[in-house]
Amino acid sequence: MVDTRYHVAGIGNAIVDVLVHADDALLETLKLSKGVMTLIDAAEAERIYDQLPPGIECSGGSAANTIVGIASLGGRAAYMGKVKDDQLGQVFGHDIRKAGVAFPTVAAVDGLTTARCFVLVTPDAQRTMLTYLGACVELTPDDVDEAVIASSQVTYLEGYLYDPPLAKRAFLKAADTAHKAGRLVSLSLSDPFCVDRHRAAFLDLVSSHVDILFANEAELTSLYQTDNFDDAVRQVRGHCRVAAITRGPKGSVVVTEDDVHVIAAEAGITVVDTTGAGDLYAAGFLFGFTQGRDLATSALLGGIAAGEVISHVGARPERPLTLVAAEKLGPIYSGSIA
Repeated sequence: MVDTRYHVAGIGNAIVDVLVHADDALLETLKLSKGVMTLIDAAEAERIYDQLPPGIECSGGSAANTIVGIASLGGRAAYMGKVKDDQLGQVFGHDIRKAGVAFPTVAAVDGLTTARCFVLVTPDAQRTMLTYLGACVELTPDDVDEAVIASSQVTYLEGYLYDPPLAKRAFLKAADTAHKAGRLVSLSLSDPFCVDRHRAAFLDLVSSHVDILFANEAELTSLYQTDNFDDAVRQVRGHCRVAAITRGPKGSVVVTEDDVHVIAAEAGITVVDTTGAGDLYAAGFLFGFTQGRDLATSALLGGIAAGEVISHVGARPERPLTLVAAEKLGPIYSGSIA
């Protein structure tokens, strides 16, 4: 095995988020369903942008949020995702590198523009997302840096990226490279609608290529086509080494072939914006896991990271997660990095 350079390497949709506060009237004007992620084309992206109030532009994307969270906890992390060499592509590259993340993917000089996601946050803390994937769909197996994968303890794959055929091949190349190097592979199911589109392929990925699975309750029950959470938990046992399932205010459940750990949600958190909650849970969990923490402590770190991000607008931590974790866990969390 080559020397470990990174704790986690992520592969996902490289997106610039445009975060705005909105009310229900604006959602009705734009004919949007609250709390749903909708894919839009370039023309629709321009039309929506023209009707939005002023917002905040920052790099985003589900797996990128997770990787930045790992770096905020003090972990060594890398990210692969396709952008174009345009203004938003430069915003993305600048932001993720400033967060302490290696970003080896070469920006495209032609083709589709850099992806963007409009995140409309209503006063009830729900977020409605409209995503123009742009250059994201042009990620190919050639963009998978095999040296980075082989030197990372875990490779983290974003389910949202599974639509384009070339991205599927990139996933399989990354998983094969990781396992040949004796490393682990992790997958986030990303969204129930994503699961609906790729259920058979995701089931094959989970059983054949994935060691650590992340999902929320809706995604897991959709994967196994059941309305019963306990039934979905029974089915996922043995399909992968570890399954970490978030349940919102109910906390999370971590499942292995032999054990089930139930972890309570962070108490005393005022929910402002749920954007990025699952992404940051994965960040805390993977950081703990790659530091040799037990599964329960890893899940606690996941809940702490998620709790920080839902306490403000935006999908990235406002405070260094090293400080947040130390305050919450005290002597349990030493902050030491292996």
